Amino acid sequence: MPASDPIIHLSRVNKWFGSFHVLKDIDLDVARGERIVIAGPSGSGKSTLIRCINRLEEHQEGTIVVDGVTLTDDVKAVEKIRREVGMVFQQFNLFPHLTVVENLMLAPQWVLGLSRAEAEERAAQQLKRVHIGEQALKYPGQLSGGQQQRVAIARAMCMRPRIILFDEPTSALDPEMVKEVLDVMIELAGGGMTMLVVTHEMEFAKAVADRVVFMDEGQIVEQAPPREFFTNARHERSRAFLSKILR
Repeated sequence: MPASDPIIHLSRVNKWFGSFHVLKDIDLDVARGERIVIAGPSGSGKSTLIRCINRLEEHQEGTIVVDGVTLTDDVKAVEKIRREVGMVFQQFNLFPHLTVVENLMLAPQWVLGLSRAEAEERAAQQLKRVHIGEQALKYPGQLSGGQQQRVAIARAMCMRPRIILFDEPTSALDPEMVKEVLDVMIELAGGGMTMLVVTHEMEFAKAVADRVVFMDEGQIVEQAPPREFFTNARHERSRAFLSKILR
């Protein structure tokens, strides 16, 4: 279970979209280096939850503390968090008019103030890390979906984040491309980085997660180590979800 000094702390977090109550009294602590898979049916609030952690979405009630910084309307605090929290989306969000390496160099230069040479060296290291170093001078449109998602992962890693968030990173991929992206994520998980992953890939959860957090209807219904969650889920909603998603 999480340490007494969590790197992420959420207390009584509530979020509405208009009249729709999407997050309901969320309490969650994440330890440094912990790998969490957030699972649940579509519309359960999973993506909104992780988007609140780096302030892509603003919560209306409760407290979110990330690496000692409380998320409020303070722009400097939000900027600090976004430098330390990487995010990989369902869609790749690469600039089509820039080469792969240029996509990776942008944020380190503009946000971190690295020189072009430093940014290029960091980009090359991360592309090698995700096993597509040879694609550096190509444009995103010349790559497969799996390769583009690996570029997106490398781009996030170029900021050397302390935390990385994945929002269903394989959902836009053809089935044959899913494994190559999951393999890269499994390698990253072995490096000790704090990871929160929204995914329906339960085999990934079994292989990598320290804890599975199951959400339904905007609430955390259950959380447990993978072995316990998959073999002895306590709540009926969890068991119903697993019966549909596990083959």
